[in-house]
Amino acid sequence: MRRITLISLMSALGAVVLVPGVAAAQQPEAPPNGAPASSPRAPEPTPVDLMHIEASGLTADQVGARAAATSFQAKAQQENLKGAAARIDSAWASFLPRLSVLGRYTRLSDFTPPAFFSAPPAGINSVYTTQPPTTTGGLSPNQLISQPISTLSLPLVLNNWLLQGTITVPISDYFLRIDQNYTAVTHQRDAVRLDAIGARTKSMADGKVAFYTWLRARGAAVVAQQALNDQKTHLTDAKNQFAVGNASRADVLRAETAVAAAELQVERSNNLSDLTEKQVRQAMHLPDEQKIAPGESLDNTPPPAIQGSVQALTQEALTSRVEVKSIDLNAAAAREQAKVANAGKYPVISAFADGILANPNPRRFPATNDWFPTWDAGLQATWSPNDFLVAGPAAMDAEARASSAEANKGVIRDGIEIEVMQAWQSIREQEVALESTKRQLASATEAYRVARELFNNGRATSTTLTDAETELTRARLDALNATVDARIARVRLEHALGRDTKLVGAP
Repeated sequence: MRRITLISLMSALGAVVLVPGVAAAQQPEAPPNGAPASSPRAPEPTPVDLMHIEASGLTADQVGARAAATSFQAKAQQENLKGAAARIDSAWASFLPRLSVLGRYTRLSDFTPPAFFSAPPAGINSVYTTQPPTTTGGLSPNQLISQPISTLSLPLVLNNWLLQGTITVPISDYFLRIDQNYTAVTHQRDAVRLDAIGARTKSMADGKVAFYTWLRARGAAVVAQQALNDQKTHLTDAKNQFAVGNASRADVLRAETAVAAAELQVERSNNLSDLTEKQVRQAMHLPDEQKIAPGESLDNTPPPAIQGSVQALTQEALTSRVEVKSIDLNAAAAREQAKVANAGKYPVISAFADGILANPNPRRFPATNDWFPTWDAGLQATWSPNDFLVAGPAAMDAEARASSAEANKGVIRDGIEIEVMQAWQSIREQEVALESTKRQLASATEAYRVARELFNNGRATSTTLTDAETELTRARLDALNATVDARIARVRLEHALGRDTKLVGAP
């Protein structure tokens, strides 16, 4: 029997390696002691839809980029960023003097205004003269005018109109509130921007992992089909051996049971392949009717491992990860807000000026039914003991939020250190696993070939062949998992180091 070299199972997925003994098992073997020749193993049906790679198919990078661009979490952070930018515009407007305009119309009720003094008794009149002033002589009786004295009262204007413009300059707030508030919302905007980048990078990493998980499931479906074919071949051989008396009825029944179990595993594997494909569609937010196919093969050599000690990689992660930077900015924003709150302890000093056009103008006495402009300007200071009592606790609350953010930064840093360590160890493990599973697969393949040959020659039991088939299937799956896990481990390490932030760009 010739020895078949190790070849790839997945030309499209590169996830599973075909066993060397499979090709050998397909060749007819000599019957034991004149027994009828066992039927040659039919060629394994290849699930073309799982093994086919399209040049225009999906790659991990494409899935990750699409997942980052369409992530709902990233979109939510993007809307938060718009809100933060709007708060900056609002804070900037606080630097401008406050302008206000008032227009008002008032209708007064009509009544008889009270008199300043009553008229004298009848017969007492007021006397006027039209005679020019003179230094000599007396008044000429002919130029005297006598009029009755009437009651004196103020005129009443029932329709009141007012147009007023006011400008206020918050002098003390420029030093105690406005600049601090602007700085706080700027820090918050920058923190939200980093959060949006973090959401996109996480979606990108999750999309790549979903892609490789999809390839793993497709490879597992192929392995399940291979195992079913092995069990069917075993059943055929068991029937042939039973016909010549080299096997019992129990061996045939056991082989039939194994075929049934393998058929169930094929169904489960196909269902898992469909499920993981759905997860890829969800990550990319593609409709179900849009066809997708892999365009990346797992047969290709995995990318080289990231170089560097775990200490150096951890330091890189702590410097690059946006989560740490975001917490620093949120803490800085909280401290600026504490300054704004603490400003409530001090009086508010502001300058103001008013321009008034009114009919009647309240500054004219007595009131007249005409439009008259006036203006005023001044400086005022306001202070309330209530504001003093509120400012202290509000400032303490903001300081507590800043301290809480800094404490949470410690939690994030600890988590990043563990994340880097796990990803780094996983890459090192998978480097060993790739080589180890390759040797295990070669060994299991040869063991299966020998066990089947011995069984067909009556020198091994059906149980021995079943064990060899089980080990072969396990070796195939281990080779598949090692190949996929090596790629997933690199994706996770790149994310842990924060290197994928350069791929998503600033929102």
